[in-house]
Amino acid sequence: MDDNLFEQIATKYDTEHRIELAKVIAAEVRAELQDSQSKTLMDYGSGTGLVSLELCDVVDSILLVDSAKQMLELAKAKISRKGITNAQVLYSDFTKTASEHKADIVLMSLVLLHISDTKKILQELFHILNAGGKLIIVDFDKNDEVFHPKVHNGFVHEELKEILAEVGFKGTKLRTFHHGKNIFMNQDASMFISSSLK
Repeated sequence: MDDNLFEQIATKYDTEHRIELAKVIAAEVRAELQDSQSKTLMDYGSGTGLVSLELCDVVDSILLVDSAKQMLELAKAKISRKGITNAQVLYSDFTKTASEHKADIVLMSLVLLHISDTKKILQELFHILNAGGKLIIVDFDKNDEVFHPKVHNGFVHEELKEILAEVGFKGTKLRTFHHGKNIFMNQDASMFISSSLK
């Protein structure tokens, strides 16, 4: 992932388009977080917190993790402005350094497509999750209209399920929940949500 790109676009990241998409994603993730009031949530690749800061009321605490400092500065400003008391930020890149942090739930929303080694990051997140913890991934379905040298063009459900199983995740449920215009590299695309248990 080219961190510098995200540093550069941070201040312009929260477009109306992205905010709308984040609301769609947050609503879908919220349904996955029933009975999670006592749980800790880690949002890996949180960006400015567009998705996870909408979920502070359904979990005990949220840790926003990102490898772009500027994104986290914007997230911190939002946390302060909204008076959110149960969210913190962490500047880190788990593809480069292992984390000692633990969480009951890890959320990765439109992040997996930016990470070249899918299995390696899933192994790292497996390690972070507490026993019985849940990994929630939101990303794009495979899309042959998209081509970028640094981005996966989405994921095939069965292939992703296989990788999750190889890493050790169980009971993966995966389904497409949203179709949108120009949402993936200016192409029409669909998004899936997957939920797996450690």
